[in-house]
Amino acid sequence: MVAQDGVGAEATTPTTRRMIVGAQLRGLRERAEISRSQAGYHIRASDSKISRMELGRVGFKERDVADLLTLYGVTDENEREVLLRMAREANEPGWWQKFNDYTPKWFEPFLGLEQAASRIQTYELQYVPGLLQTEDYARAVITHGLPEVADSAAEARVEVRMRRQRLLLRANPPKLWAVVDESVIRRPLGGRAVHRAQLERLLDATTLPNVTVQVVPYSRSGYAAESPFTLLRFAQPELPNIGYVDHIAGGIYLEKPDEIELIGRALDRLAVDAETPERSRKLIAEILAES
Repeated sequence: MVAQDGVGAEATTPTTRRMIVGAQLRGLRERAEISRSQAGYHIRASDSKISRMELGRVGFKERDVADLLTLYGVTDENEREVLLRMAREANEPGWWQKFNDYTPKWFEPFLGLEQAASRIQTYELQYVPGLLQTEDYARAVITHGLPEVADSAAEARVEVRMRRQRLLLRANPPKLWAVVDESVIRRPLGGRAVHRAQLERLLDATTLPNVTVQVVPYSRSGYAAESPFTLLRFAQPELPNIGYVDHIAGGIYLEKPDEIELIGRALDRLAVDAETPERSRKLIAEILAES
């Protein structure tokens, strides 16, 4: 039977809908004791496509979903319509898709997942997290310190970063917990004026009820994690936590239980090593006064 909880929620994004539909299809397939290869054969596709569908990584053809529901023994019209409607809605474009020419393919899934998350936990060693960057700071990062030569592609990437930040001010915004190394708030990226404006932006962000910023002091930095990462959590119980690690040539999505456990342990250590939110705010204010 198709689960109803959360499936018809109007507040969900297309990415969330894809993930929910995929999770429902996976559960139905497993209960019917049908392999991914068998399911793929039934809709003239590979088992890897079934895997991507069940993970919510691709859009759905309504015909494929209907055929899979028939294969899995779902005959009740009301039950079928729930998933078929969600599959149709899941194909709606997100705001970021108009920037596809400027956004790396490997980063596009993250944009949708970030918009769908109810809690975002991120750790940064070098930069202020993208959701808290000023426009000038983002431009300095994206152009590798040469904002005066920013081309249309760089400006489009800056716009994407600014658009992402709107989720923090929307109705029912996600909770953001950002932990940064002390070097992040001391590094004058973009020059003194840009640095000062960025520190002021961080202080302003800490006044939002859904944003927490903590700083790991030099004396305790480098122990909890060796690279930056983000953990996305979702309100829908059927959706798994998803980790994301950015690197110079792309991004890695982490979903296996042992991978999420490692991230959880790192977050626990960061909670111990970092200054309290109040002390972190004071430290940022002190550095701002010195700059």
